[in-house]
Amino acid sequence: MCVPVIVYLIMFCYIPYGGLWMAFTDYKILDGIFGSKFVGLENFKYFFSKTGMGPTVIANTLIINFWGLIFGTIVPITIAICFNNIGHKFFKKISQSVMFFPYFLSWVVVGAIIYAFFENDHGIVNTWIKAFGGEGLRWYAEPKYWKPIVIFADVWKWCGYNSIIYLAAMTNFDKSLYEAAEVDGANKFRQIFSITLPLLKPTVVVLTLMSVGRIFFGDFGMIYGIVGNNVLLYPAVSVIDTYVYSSMRTLGFSYTTAIGLMQSVLGLILITVTNHFAKKINEGEGLF
Repeated sequence: MCVPVIVYLIMFCYIPYGGLWMAFTDYKILDGIFGSKFVGLENFKYFFSKTGMGPTVIANTLIINFWGLIFGTIVPITIAICFNNIGHKFFKKISQSVMFFPYFLSWVVVGAIIYAFFENDHGIVNTWIKAFGGEGLRWYAEPKYWKPIVIFADVWKWCGYNSIIYLAAMTNFDKSLYEAAEVDGANKFRQIFSITLPLLKPTVVVLTLMSVGRIFFGDFGMIYGIVGNNVLLYPAVSVIDTYVYSSMRTLGFSYTTAIGLMQSVLGLILITVTNHFAKKINEGEGLF
C-alpha cells in the first residue's frame, strides 16, 4: 500500500532535486541542466545587489507572514475558546459554519470582495467616508494601505479553519480540571488563562513551527488574487513568489531557481533554530 506513495515522492520530490543545479549555472535549454555554464553564486548576488528587489520582496514576505502568523494564532484561539463555551448546540453549529465559510472561497473571490469595499469611485468604504463629509481615498493608488489589508484578508480567510483545529484539541481536555476549578471559585476567564491556554500550548507550538518553516514563502494566490498586476502597489505587497513569477520570463530559470533554493535553505535554518528553542519552552516537545 505504501508503494504508490513512495513512487510519487521519488518522482516528484527527490528526482527534481537535480534541477537545483540550475541555480549555479547560466541555464540554456539546448545545453541542458548539467551542460550549461557554471556561474557559481552569481544568480544569488544578482538577486541581492543588482536588481534592488531582493531586500524589498524579502521584507514584504517576512512582514506579511509575521503579522499573519501572530494574528493568525491569536484570532483562531479566541474564536475556538468562544465556541467551546457556547452552550446552545444549534447556535454553535451555525456560528462554526459561518466562520468556516471563508476557507472555501478562492482568492479571486476574496479579491473581488475587497475590490467592492475599496474601489476608488463607488466602493463601500469611500461611500461611507463621503457620507460623513470626508473625501474618498484612492485606495488602489496608495501602496501604504495594502499590507494591513492583505494581512487582514489572510487572517479572515484562515481563522475559521484554524479555529476548528484548536477546538478539536480542546475536546480532549480533561473536564474534571474545569469542574475542580469551578469548585475552587475560578470564573470562566480564570479557567481560560489557567487551564485552557496552558493545555493548548503544545498544539500552538507545533502549528507555529509549521508556519515558521514557510515564513519565507509568500502566498502567490493571495497577492495575485487581491492586487493583480497593479504596478503602483507592487513595491508594497510583492512577495518572493510573485517576484519569481514575474522574473521567470525575463531573467530565466537559473535566476528563479536560485531564489527558490534560497527560500528553502533559509526556511530550513529558521525552523531548525525555532524548533530548538521550542523544545526548551515546551518540555522537550517539538516537530523533531
